[in-house]
Amino acid sequence: MGKILVTGGAGYIGSHTAVELLNSGREIVIIDNFSNSKPIVLENIKKITNKDFKFYELDYLDREKLEKVFEENKIEAVLNFAGFKAVGESVTKPLEYYYNNVSGCLVLLDTMKKYGVKKFVFSSSATIYGIQKSTKYVEKMKRGIPTSPYASTKIMIEQILEDLYKADNSWKIAILRYFNPVGAHESGLIGENPKGIPNNLMPFIQKVAIKELKELTIFGDDYNTPDGTCRRDYLHVVDLSIGHIKALEKLESSENGVYIYNLGTGTPISVLELVNTFIKVNNIDVPYKIGKRRDGDLDEFYAEPKKAKEELNWVATKTLEDMCRDSWNYIASKKD
Repeated sequence: MGKILVTGGAGYIGSHTAVELLNSGREIVIIDNFSNSKPIVLENIKKITNKDFKFYELDYLDREKLEKVFEENKIEAVLNFAGFKAVGESVTKPLEYYYNNVSGCLVLLDTMKKYGVKKFVFSSSATIYGIQKSTKYVEKMKRGIPTSPYASTKIMIEQILEDLYKADNSWKIAILRYFNPVGAHESGLIGENPKGIPNNLMPFIQKVAIKELKELTIFGDDYNTPDGTCRRDYLHVVDLSIGHIKALEKLESSENGVYIYNLGTGTPISVLELVNTFIKVNNIDVPYKIGKRRDGDLDEFYAEPKKAKEELNWVATKTLEDMCRDSWNYIASKKD
């Protein structure tokens, strides 16, 4: 059996998925350029799993260096986590997002094609649904109108993957539409600690909790939800990572094709609920204030995860309390 190439494997979701791959007996190769991660993460993956792997420091846009990885290793499948992922940042840096996410993925797919590697698991996003009439998002819904350049990149890549399969039906492709990953590995060795001011809610809560930031701003409390704050589908990053293993197994056991799955819990949680659970579970203060609404924020949306359960035998098992406890355990120990 060949090796699994994990692009962006030192990042938040990539590192947790690398752990699950190694724990399931897979051999992996990681590439990362450390644009939003740190080298110590790789050492911590080894500590958690007690297993070694090959690593290349490179940008997946660098075709020459990427080809070297394929030449030096028998790659069987690719899991791509090298995309930039902050919705807000994409609005201020659209060119960087289009270049890294779309051009980078094209270089990767073209290199895979050259070396005859045709199993691909893609990190997509619930943002591809745009604004729908229903707040429960189902895979058969049409892709919506993107509300950010980040969402646009995901929509474009999904379309590219579908076109690629139409042109060459020897590919096996899984598109995983993430909802809101939070939490950290229970060891406290790896988790989410973005560079600079966080773009996502949980890292912001964490930085306020350790007093690195003064307070959290909750954007609006007059939404059409039980407590007035936005509701989203938060899922534990370890559950999400296991979803990738299940998707890879699906590709290995199924006919060629493009398979699309939502990865979420199916239960919406409000911003205030998340903050208050974090405070309660960890017995820690998180000062917050209510600010103005942000443009484009929806009242709520969440996954219909039935298809993943039926076809992948995947269900999110960790609770909101687990997410909050593991997030704090990680940031309080500051291992990276």
